[in-house]
Amino acid sequence: MENLFAQQAQNLLDKAWEIVNEHHERQSLSPLQYNPHPLQIPPEFAQEFFHLVDKVNLSLLEDQDNFYGYFLLQMAREIRFDLASPTGVNFKGAKYVIHFNPLLFLDLSLPQMESTIKHEILHILSGHLIRAQKLKGQYSPLAINMAMNIVVNSFLEILPPYSVTLEWVNMHFGLKLLPFKPFEYYVEELEKTINLIEATDEENMKDTLEQAKKEDLTSSQIAFAYDPEKTHDLWEESQVADEKTLQEFTDKFIAQAQKGTIPGYLENLLASLQSSKGELPWNLYLKKIMGTVESNKKKTITRRNRRQPERLELRGELRSHKAKILVALDISGSISDEEFNQALKEVLNIVKNYNHEITIVECDNEIRRVYTVKTVKDIKPRLNTRGGTRFTPVFEYANQHKFNLLIYFTDGKGEEKLATVPRGYKTLWVISGRGKELSLKEPYGVIKRLKKIEVKEDFLTMADVKIEGFSMQDQQSLHI
Repeated sequence: MENLFAQQAQNLLDKAWEIVNEHHERQSLSPLQYNPHPLQIPPEFAQEFFHLVDKVNLSLLEDQDNFYGYFLLQMAREIRFDLASPTGVNFKGAKYVIHFNPLLFLDLSLPQMESTIKHEILHILSGHLIRAQKLKGQYSPLAINMAMNIVVNSFLEILPPYSVTLEWVNMHFGLKLLPFKPFEYYVEELEKTINLIEATDEENMKDTLEQAKKEDLTSSQIAFAYDPEKTHDLWEESQVADEKTLQEFTDKFIAQAQKGTIPGYLENLLASLQSSKGELPWNLYLKKIMGTVESNKKKTITRRNRRQPERLELRGELRSHKAKILVALDISGSISDEEFNQALKEVLNIVKNYNHEITIVECDNEIRRVYTVKTVKDIKPRLNTRGGTRFTPVFEYANQHKFNLLIYFTDGKGEEKLATVPRGYKTLWVISGRGKELSLKEPYGVIKRLKKIEVKEDFLTMADVKIEGFSMQDQQSLHI
């Protein structure tokens, strides 16, 4: 059976190359070099190709983890010769769509085909389509794509030989990244490594980019090899109204797919997905908005321009402005010293890569103390004064001193209306675990809850995946 399948795949691969060669012949005969003909896929080839995909799906349905097979049954299918990986996924027309590049997909064995399909479904379950958009601009596409693939591929066995795995990354970049770590751990470590390479190997990079400019203009229509930096470019075409809508569709797909047997490592992931409320934790939200804090920038030769990396004359940018951050602590409420100290440690850890200045304000119905901190050691024991709570004095202080960001830790009990509204800065309200809600009718900012985010390295959960799309943040090693 497998030999017959392999022969069918090889025959289709030969036909795929015939399609590509015919396309190149049409292009060579065209005088319109800068208006290339679109690649034409014969209907009979598409029919035969998807018939083979059906056989792969049947194999998934017969597998002990047939959840993936039932999930695939609900997905639309398209052929994309320009895809820089065997498969890709996006969301269009109220459906998840799985795309195939025949040149890369048909060159795989049946188990490898199954794994690359599972790979795409795991991206969906992990909320990566939304998450990729939220991290865009903060990290390089290469770091994001490789980090996502490291996490997803950790749960798959028989992968294509060029797959991005933890072992491959450690060997290729000379790193010692630890297994089963949170997604953001891999992103940050890879970003540092990539920036270092860009800074020390810019001449080689120049040669590579100049060579790329000389390539045939039709190359954008056909991808002949796997490219880890472009594996998820397809997500840019997704038609998603909002995160909530996409999550609802994901829930529906999962509900149908649960007819099948769910792999052990997915059980807790799916349970958490369905119970999650979709609220982004305060510290992850802070990490997100730090990238949007207004700052002056300086040109640098140590990195390429993120918007136009092919333009070598355009240098990248680094922040030169000092971001002024005001951290307000409501000392009248029920926030414990332990809660605040832990929260401030997280703040310091998040802003450490930015040129920043942190000012702490202790307040109740008025401002009681103001001081600056650079490290955890600078945090002072909280004052024992316990009055009522007014938020307005903090906003008056922030307006006077021109801060970029205000983070207000409180139990939420105070005025219903601010006497002074914020001017020129973002506001993040963080309500303590014992607080119910913010008393202000108009908060002039985002409200989040103070709750410790635990990363359990020996257990897989979907709680944070659903929240922000940080894929499989809690993971366990599979001995299979």
